[in-house]
Amino acid sequence: MTQNRTHTCGELRLSDAGKQVRIAGWMENVRTVGANFAFVVVRDFYGTTQVVIETEDMMNIIKSINKESTIAVEGLVRERDSKNPKLPTGEIEIVPSKIEVLGRCRYNELPFEINRSKEADETARLKYRYLDLRNPAVKENIILRCNVIAALRQAMLERGFLEITTPILTVSSPEGARDYLVPARKHPGKFYALPQAPQQFKQLLMTSGFDRYFQIAPCFRDEDARGDRSPGEFYQMDMEMAFATQEDVFAVLEEVLPPIFAKYGKYDIASKPPFKRIPYLEALETYGSDKPDLRIDLTAKNVTALFENTEFAPFQGKTVRAVPITDCSLTRKQIEKLLTDCEVQSGTKGYWFKTDETGAIAGGVAKFVDGEKAKALLDLRPNTLVVLATETKNIGVIIKTFGAACPGHFDKERYEFCWIVDFPMYEIGEESGELEFCHNPFSMPEGGLETLLKAERGEIDPLSILAQQYDIVCNGVELSSGAVRNHDPEIMIKAFEFVRLGEEDVKAKFPAMYNAFCYGAPPHAGVAPGVDRMVMLLAGVDTIREVIPFPMNKNAQDVMMDAPGTVTQKQLDELHIAIVKDEDN
Repeated sequence: MTQNRTHTCGELRLSDAGKQVRIAGWMENVRTVGANFAFVVVRDFYGTTQVVIETEDMMNIIKSINKESTIAVEGLVRERDSKNPKLPTGEIEIVPSKIEVLGRCRYNELPFEINRSKEADETARLKYRYLDLRNPAVKENIILRCNVIAALRQAMLERGFLEITTPILTVSSPEGARDYLVPARKHPGKFYALPQAPQQFKQLLMTSGFDRYFQIAPCFRDEDARGDRSPGEFYQMDMEMAFATQEDVFAVLEEVLPPIFAKYGKYDIASKPPFKRIPYLEALETYGSDKPDLRIDLTAKNVTALFENTEFAPFQGKTVRAVPITDCSLTRKQIEKLLTDCEVQSGTKGYWFKTDETGAIAGGVAKFVDGEKAKALLDLRPNTLVVLATETKNIGVIIKTFGAACPGHFDKERYEFCWIVDFPMYEIGEESGELEFCHNPFSMPEGGLETLLKAERGEIDPLSILAQQYDIVCNGVELSSGAVRNHDPEIMIKAFEFVRLGEEDVKAKFPAMYNAFCYGAPPHAGVAPGVDRMVMLLAGVDTIREVIPFPMNKNAQDVMMDAPGTVTQKQLDELHIAIVKDEDN
């Protein structure tokens, strides 16, 4: 094995009884039974092994060692009297002849119990992440991450993709989030930017004649943390294909992802290709979300006609959608509690009525509902709960919340994929009140240049233009956005004109890509599913920080390394940077 061990702590079996061995690892626990009798658990990466102390000399050595010290144990393997069938090494134990301290833990008290670190305060876990990672349950997620990345890499290589790394130091580019800037020492007043994604580089590779590219790419965005997004940096399985359509991209991921999810996931069932394709507007109308969880069989229906002349004020002049839930046995109290939860999440109220065993309508807003009309419109059956809302976001929350609460409507133990397609090319910006790109500025509009010219001539509304953009969604989590790229300089310029950027602006903001396209670019398309989000789904955890080896906290701080930190005045002077104090703070 190595200098310090002949076997790992997960390796020895009953067949090894009688052997002289040497193991090494962390002293996880000591259970003293008598004056000179104790059981010691030694843990390494591979498992645990029990060591039995039976002499005064060995007991004195163990008493002098704090838990979590690294030790080496030499001794005889023997069969255990009291076996532990739950452990791979549970049939044997080691009687030591020598115990050596390799790395002493100098603290009597640990910040938390290693095997229960997941119960500790998050700040403590992040500060002492190296201790947190000693917990086999925490380590499991990192091992899973390694295996998934290896499987992704192998699958892409088998399909003819080349793994090509792209620059980390690049130029600031509008990608939808704030850049992390790096001052350029040799160029005072100028800055590099860490890439928000390898978007431009991978498109440039297509113009360079590479047919299929991928990489497990680090991306950097200065944005706030969310449960499914880590602040600072994240990784994605970035890919691009030349001479490819949307369907070509779909075919690759539909081959690659399901076997990996079925093999490494918490659940062993994953969607078979082709994945369901759902137009963006249809997704909002039917599921109340562009990230639907297709494990839930509930959908929404427009029932505005049911409340056309209603006296119920919250529905007057509003678009009303209904989510019928068959065979629902929730009590009034349970329904109201779930609706309150939905309101907290969405910020808007929901309402309800239901049919009883006879099919009669009662409860909630039943007095404002035409029973016969409702039955015809919704094809109502007995024991059906109907939840109503006027806001799309609330419909999405209602489907998710009630789907999980009502037996028979949530097939949880599977991975359900879908593609969201036909995104609008443009939208009205909430802050600017003007036309802006809705999704990705480098996407090809449906219909190409002719569609843009029609909008320019006023023949169609720019807001009606669709883009060849798509999202891949799994179990209600968006894994990635992608698109067929706009590879024609003329179309590119025309597309940017609608957001008030002219030809010179495009040339200035994207000089390399614009010039490369002018030398003849192939049609190309790509996508970049997030590695962190994939592993989060596979591990069955609620936060992405559980699957990242050294994550930041919600304030984008690495409390273990104390980053971000201060630098010396000399460093600032070399970079021609002066720190200006904020008088308000």
